[in-house]
Amino acid sequence: MNLEDFLSPVRDSIVDFNAKDWHPQSVAAKLRIHRELEGIPNLEGVQIALLGVVEDRAAHNNQGCKSAADETRHSLYQLYCGKWKAAMADLGNLYPGETIQDTHEALREVCYELIKQNITPIIIGGSQDLTFSNYRAYDRLEQTVNLVSIDSRFDLGEQEEKLNSANYLSHIILKKPYLLYNYSNIGYQTYFVNQEEIDLMERMHFDINRLGVFKNNLEEAEPILRDADIVSFDISAVRHPDAPGNGNSSPNGFNGEEACALSRYAGISDKVSSFGIYECNPSKDFNGQTANLVSQMIWYFIEGFNSRKGDYPFASKQDYQKFTVLIDEGDHELVFYKSPKSERWWVEASTIDIKTGVERQFLVSCSHSDYQKACKNEAPLRWWQAMKKNL
Repeated sequence: MNLEDFLSPVRDSIVDFNAKDWHPQSVAAKLRIHRELEGIPNLEGVQIALLGVVEDRAAHNNQGCKSAADETRHSLYQLYCGKWKAAMADLGNLYPGETIQDTHEALREVCYELIKQNITPIIIGGSQDLTFSNYRAYDRLEQTVNLVSIDSRFDLGEQEEKLNSANYLSHIILKKPYLLYNYSNIGYQTYFVNQEEIDLMERMHFDINRLGVFKNNLEEAEPILRDADIVSFDISAVRHPDAPGNGNSSPNGFNGEEACALSRYAGISDKVSSFGIYECNPSKDFNGQTANLVSQMIWYFIEGFNSRKGDYPFASKQDYQKFTVLIDEGDHELVFYKSPKSERWWVEASTIDIKTGVERQFLVSCSHSDYQKACKNEAPLRWWQAMKKNL
């Protein structure tokens, strides 16, 4: 496919505005930028690509978020790189379609093309319904998908309504082809979610986690993000004082530092192949604060990406430390593995193949605290969920 048919170059005013302040170690100096005269940059060897999406027609109470990408670039370009080796490109903005369906189809095609080339797109929305198109990009990749949403709500909405930012998850769950293997939510706030939605999530054995779970122990989010293919971050999950540029912001939520840490966890996962930040609305922002935060979240994702250890999935279990724990008076044997590279943990679970009746083992990401709980005769919640999901 010809990416230039889908993507508009980064505006000269953005590049030229920052060019006079570029340091050789700035993000802008390290990016291969899609410009008017040069066209789409050479993507050979590129591992990360920025992609703005100018679309908010399906935004719920947040029109104006389509302008986030260019506002974010102003800040991002001036940040300094870490010790990064991954080649990066800024592909510019996706042309908005005549209809919102056209935009979704174009985003699906571009994401598919990038992921197929082992390039991780960082999508700067736009409204969060764009997650649906990101998800549909995996249709032709012939794999199941784990989706993690960092959000104060589930966005199930009214499934009978057209796709929008408040019901995109229902469309993902209910529309063929069914690729979704697992959905995880990080940081939902109970007063924004009705009990029927919580019950539905539990019946489907999805992994939902209240905001309070992470406020004193943010590290517990890392195993969840480690298993993700797609990470979708709704900026309304960040509290209003830290991210005022959003029509659905709340006094409560993650703070800016926690949002950056979560982004780094997403980046460091060997499995995450697409990352999107949505719902930043410059028209509601104060002094560019939210756009600045988004740029720093992207910085931390890239920092994490450059710190990947390559220890997931396993090449050989022999290279890992193995710990066996008996719980329930020996009725269950839990086998944990610890990576010597990253010191991350996994626990072994099992399932029965429906066709052959043969039991097979698989690994579930967990934390050191899960191992410590097992030593106290308490089975890790993620292990139980994985076991129930595969019965």
